[in-house]
Amino acid sequence: MSYSVALPLSGYAGWKMLTQTMERQKAAFAESAQIQTTEAYFRKKIGSVTSAQDLVSDYRLLSVALGAFGLDEDIRSTYFIRKVLSEGTTDPKSFANKLTDKSYQALSAAFGFGPGETPRTSEPGFADTILKKFETRAFETAVGAQNDAMRIALNAERSLPEMAASGATNNTLWYQIIGSEPLSAYMQGALGLPDSIAALDVDRQLDIYKAKARAVFGSDAVAQLASGKTMDKMTRNYLIRDQIENGTTVANSPALQILQVSRASGGTNILSLLL
Repeated sequence: MSYSVALPLSGYAGWKMLTQTMERQKAAFAESAQIQTTEAYFRKKIGSVTSAQDLVSDYRLLSVALGAFGLDEDIRSTYFIRKVLSEGTTDPKSFANKLTDKSYQALSAAFGFGPGETPRTSEPGFADTILKKFETRAFETAVGAQNDAMRIALNAERSLPEMAASGATNNTLWYQIIGSEPLSAYMQGALGLPDSIAALDVDRQLDIYKAKARAVFGSDAVAQLASGKTMDKMTRNYLIRDQIENGTTVANSPALQILQVSRASGGTNILSLLL
């Protein structure tokens, strides 16, 4: 997108500035010419789309649909997306239901192109619902163009509470986190886990994530981790670790202060101070 988000600082200090200006920047982003043109086209055309084939045949409509669910990178995978959409979600054995990333399931359910389902594209408010999701994700992408760690943090602060409210079991939520590249990256940073954990068996990963969450935050319940001050602390931990690991500390930044405290105390494990 052509809109450039204002991010004068990186790390946690930059995050605080972003959150303070978020609503103003999101409003300006939504009013940008490219977003307005894209949304006008979607509103005009989506009501006439009644099948998976219709949607994947229109690049501009498909880009909005995929963008709304964070699946932008699949824009060229039309056969894959058509299968996701055309099999729907009512059958537990459908393609979308079997995929680890539940974003595909959400996409398919939103459009209703599966067997026995009624296409939802002409329903009142459908375009508004999809475009709201699209704007949110597109803004995160614009943030990520300047600072990918902040994009990941924005995604986590939106996604984790939504997941926690879904009614899924706690283990299921953890498996969804593990199966999501941005959420697993966020949680690894928040908990101080190495990237190499991804090479382990998924059940072993689950045990490690939950044990570390209990040690750091006193609970392994995703619903508790994704709420209030605990969510704030996770984001702080993730961003400060990212800043330290990528060498982007600046004078008086939280990350630099932690480094200075560690050096003054003779500590050897800088990141342990965040826990």
